[in-house]
Amino acid sequence: MTFTIDIADRFAQLALSHVGREYPNKLDHVITGEADIQGPRALHPIFFGSFDWHSCVHGYWLLARALRRHPMLTAAAAIGALFDTRIDSASVRAECAYIERPSARGFERPYGWAWLLALQAELDLHPGGAGGRAAARLRPLAELIAQRFVHFLPLMDYPVRTGVHSSSAFALRLAADFAECNDRVLFELMCEKARSWYGADRDAQAWEPSQDDFLSPVLMEAECMRRFLAPDAFGKWLADFLPRAGAGTPAALFVPVRVSDRTDGKIAHLDGLNLSRAWCWRAIAQNLPEGHPLLVRANAAARTHLDASLASVAGDYMGEHWLATFATLALDLL
Repeated sequence: MTFTIDIADRFAQLALSHVGREYPNKLDHVITGEADIQGPRALHPIFFGSFDWHSCVHGYWLLARALRRHPMLTAAAAIGALFDTRIDSASVRAECAYIERPSARGFERPYGWAWLLALQAELDLHPGGAGGRAAARLRPLAELIAQRFVHFLPLMDYPVRTGVHSSSAFALRLAADFAECNDRVLFELMCEKARSWYGADRDAQAWEPSQDDFLSPVLMEAECMRRFLAPDAFGKWLADFLPRAGAGTPAALFVPVRVSDRTDGKIAHLDGLNLSRAWCWRAIAQNLPEGHPLLVRANAAARTHLDASLASVAGDYMGEHWLATFATLALDLL
């Protein structure tokens, strides 16, 4: 389970094929008058492709990750050219202006917000070149969205415990790296919310999957808490949260899900569930001590879930515009 140069190149070619593909497109757009009736490229000069805004953002994240991990990959020149031509100052200002519209208060909250901060965090790791230039240009948008998080999190008395875009655990986990390095106020807010939302959770029942899930509510919560707790504290919390996991219970968490129709966009979410479970199980396993009763089962579950859906990241656009990103999360942990 490694992010080899061959896999990185294949995934990068997939992302390059869709981040600039304007249609089909599913807009998250509030129309307040006739002047707002515009197409995706006019509304979002950078993130207009990949079927929807958030998928385009994480398509760029995939390209940035592939380029950083494997600077010599075949797609490197194309990725660099894309970053230099698409992520320019004028386009970033336009993306910021869209976010600042009064009608866009909830635009892509929290999933797209989290992916944009993850993209910025990834670009910030580039030593220079096109990735470094893109990091500098994109930063105003990342800082704007970070402020949206700072204003919104104090209003969130309760988490959203879903397996789809509204998941609070996924948003906190994905945005954590940016916040820790760039915005201590935001990072402390995230730590506080994770503990207040999930700290007292016990004996998770794992009533999943649901038909539209691409995240496991239970495993995503566990991975979120792993990110925000010290190792010993996480171990104690996990023992209470999943007290029988070492014995393979709840069984649903260890068994890959079936995907009955990959041409249906919502059913194709289930491939993402397999891949995101693989990511969570791998991350959890890497933080368990040798001899822990869950360690072998967690690694085995990661492998079986990855095997169930890795071959299906391409084939139909309903999955192809986003699944390679989740496969990358599973193969190359955050």
